[in-house]
Amino acid sequence: MRVAVVGLGGVGGYLAASLSKTSYKIVGFARGKHLSAIQKNGLKIVEDKKEWSVDLKASTLDKAEGYFDIVLFCVKSHDLEESYKNISLHIDSNTVLLSFSNGVSNGNLLRKLSSSVVLDGCIYILSHIQRAGSIRKNGDIFAAVFGGADASAVKKVSALFDEAALRYKTPSDIKTALWKKYIFISAFATLTSYYDESIGSVYKNHYDRAKEILSEIADVASAHGVDIYEEVQNSLLTAGKVPYDATTSMQLDFKNHKKDELETLSGYIVKEAQKNGIKAPLMTTMYEELLKRNVSKRNF
Repeated sequence: MRVAVVGLGGVGGYLAASLSKTSYKIVGFARGKHLSAIQKNGLKIVEDKKEWSVDLKASTLDKAEGYFDIVLFCVKSHDLEESYKNISLHIDSNTVLLSFSNGVSNGNLLRKLSSSVVLDGCIYILSHIQRAGSIRKNGDIFAAVFGGADASAVKKVSALFDEAALRYKTPSDIKTALWKKYIFISAFATLTSYYDESIGSVYKNHYDRAKEILSEIADVASAHGVDIYEEVQNSLLTAGKVPYDATTSMQLDFKNHKKDELETLSGYIVKEAQKNGIKAPLMTTMYEELLKRNVSKRNF
């Protein structure tokens, strides 16, 4: 059985390396210097207490070959549609598609684009590209969450994660599960980018504002029929437990003048709040300021 991991950044790189230890045929897709380093030296994983490497078959998407039974999308949300189009010639209606991109509507997008079996999912991990060919995973946080109406597809992906000994959950209410992940990453991606501080620093120095923005996100979720108000406190507890210097990918993108997920992680809440007549003053203020910085970043 062949599995494509599209995007070999912090999430996809760690997944592809871990899945490469199984009997499945894993193919990774990346680009640039990161891809070149993987093709030359393999993919290296650096954890808190150990380092390990795997030889991984990897290429750019335009050089994809053969058929894939499972496709795991680990790209930034703004690259999801294009990534799907590039691999669509190598899948059919029996292929299982699963996006671990940030956001709560990626599955809906894939269902609009594809006749394949689509599951919804998210992933809990703190990891990033440390240097070309090397992924740094911080702490021991890891859990893949996925689900959907097609039980056989859920079983197929579960078998893959079981063989890799990777922790996962298959909740019956996947919509609520997605929002439980989203509330944390939306809030702290916005906060860390706005203050240009780590998650630990935001928790320590801006606790009240973190609580406020989390509450605004919970209000928007409620308008979507999802009750995650208890996740306001749970998210704060999580922020207090992650490594103090842990960052978010959006903060790193702002710092490194790269294309970011501001619309997915901040703009989505602002626009959904406006659409549903909900007040979200803090998220709106931070989003608008980050939009201004984005203009400056593009002109850098």
